[in-house]
Amino acid sequence: MTAATLFLYAAACLAVTVTPGPTMLLALGNGASGDRRVVALGILGAALSDLLLIGAVAVGLGALLAASEALFEAVKWLGALYLAWIALQMWRAQPAGLAAPDPARAAKSGRKAFLRSLGVALSNPKGLLFFSAFLPQFIDTATPQAPQYALLAATTALLDIAVMALYAAGGARAARLFSAAGLRRLNRVCAATMLSLAGLLAASRRA
Repeated sequence: MTAATLFLYAAACLAVTVTPGPTMLLALGNGASGDRRVVALGILGAALSDLLLIGAVAVGLGALLAASEALFEAVKWLGALYLAWIALQMWRAQPAGLAAPDPARAAKSGRKAFLRSLGVALSNPKGLLFFSAFLPQFIDTATPQAPQYALLAATTALLDIAVMALYAAGGARAARLFSAAGLRRLNRVCAATMLSLAGLLAASRRA
């Protein structure tokens, strides 16, 4: 893979990554929590999902999902239900900064943020199908492919980390500027958007 090909992939991937999606909404909400552990672990969960999804494409799981209507439908509905459940949790969440600090609770919240971000990405079959269609365009089949997939996976994860950090910084900024009522509205806007994404996923079909 040439440097020009990698740059082209990074530019295209960045254009997709900056578009608000479930993991970016989670990053925004995590930033508003004011808890750096929650922010960091949420970002790591999403970055790990990039590595796992691209690894799955490299071993052919994306092609399997694309070929099986039943498998696609099962994963799609599980993903939509999971997004709807997270939307409900966000709607009911206590605004950031209102609860007293609790180290044990913070550790639990960090684990939850990690698993949520990881689960959101892995439960959406569109992510695996997207990478299955997108990545091969940048792979040089005349040279070993595993190192190329590893490089693209690392590039994707780093871009995701950078963009989610920006979303989290926006959430942290909102937490400093908004009142408790404003933060509650922010939670509910994110929840409503997440629910809309769940509906779009449920209505989606294989390309």
